[in-house]
Amino acid sequence: MVAPPDNDVLWARALHVTHNGSPALTGVSLGVREGEVLAVSGPRGSGKTTLLRCLSGQLLPQRGEVWFNSTPVHRMGPLVRERLRRDRFGWIDPAPHLVPELTAWENVALPLMLRGASHRVAKPAAKEWLERLDVGACAGKRPHALLQAERQRVAVARALVTTPSVIFADEPTAPLHRADRAHVLRTLMTAARSHGITVVLATHDPDLATLADRTIPLLDGRRVSTLPLPPATAGLAVGCDGCVGCVG
Repeated sequence: MVAPPDNDVLWARALHVTHNGSPALTGVSLGVREGEVLAVSGPRGSGKTTLLRCLSGQLLPQRGEVWFNSTPVHRMGPLVRERLRRDRFGWIDPAPHLVPELTAWENVALPLMLRGASHRVAKPAAKEWLERLDVGACAGKRPHALLQAERQRVAVARALVTTPSVIFADEPTAPLHRADRAHVLRTLMTAARSHGITVVLATHDPDLATLADRTIPLLDGRRVSTLPLPPATAGLAVGCDGCVGCVG
């Protein structure tokens, strides 16, 4: 077993994962520096979500190692990994999973409350992040009264409110329109950089990948140097909006 480099907050070596007998990751290795925004790019089904789940301790690889701050995540028991995810990591899904009975600020404050923060501390912190993400006016509304883009910003605020060491963002803007996608991702990046938060972003959108410090392309569960362009359709010009090969 080889210890990870000191300047990598996350480090993985030779990850192998199979789902129902089919390979999801095959020998993937990477390092993520503290404060870095890393994009994991590739088409759907390339292993991006599986890689993020391994790095965040949600999924143990069948083979390989995952380290966080020189601590072997792959050797942790389930309760220790759950505590790690609660205390040090944030997670953003492709679609926001908010608690419908709670208001926007209560949803954002929930991770703080679960860590033992008082109502007096959690409420202003939650509202501050909602303001930073331009949805402060939605603080008292429940999820059903919010637009899709507003709900996603609430989910981003919830991931940021504890100022985690790492945020894992799995296609965080996939259900949004182009203008909303750009705005939500820019606010996430700005907030993360201002607080020194490491971001691991999974995306199949080449435009979003260009906003990261570095991009790692995946294809069929393997790291590749570039992603292949799809075949051109006869009689049609294929531009950047129609390809998966532009990885920034």
